[in-house]
Amino acid sequence: MCSFIVEPINETAMKYYINKTLEAQSFSGVKEKVTAALKEQGFGVLTEIDIQATMKKKLDKDYLPTLILGACNPGFADKVLTIDPNMSAMLPCNVTIRELENGKIEVSAIDPEAAMVPVGKEEIKPLAKEVKEKLAKAIEAIK
Repeated sequence: MCSFIVEPINETAMKYYINKTLEAQSFSGVKEKVTAALKEQGFGVLTEIDIQATMKKKLDKDYLPTLILGACNPGFADKVLTIDPNMSAMLPCNVTIRELENGKIEVSAIDPEAAMVPVGKEEIKPLAKEVKEKLAKAIEAIK
């Protein structure tokens, strides 16, 4: 089961992501599962950043396999951008796949409700909640 409730961690921080940890398995297989689960919820993957390769190339630093997928649900993106075109700076929703030291794999996504708190636009809050629910369903579906 994935965690998707925004809970205060301390007085100044709140949980800003949705996540699930999977048993050790093929990293590329998890990527395929994540992409399929996102598609099932109406998201496409617009961008992919390979953190492991980037950090090795730019800083000669070793990282475990980590990908950042830029996921977008066009219908929701259109609604948000219609309310405030500057919201483009908050898009797409990042979903990460990260191998942990113990060999397990964590899948995480930005919590859109938490991300929208500083924006302060009431009309965006229900959309952020719906996107959060869809991202949580996608992550929950990954086995």
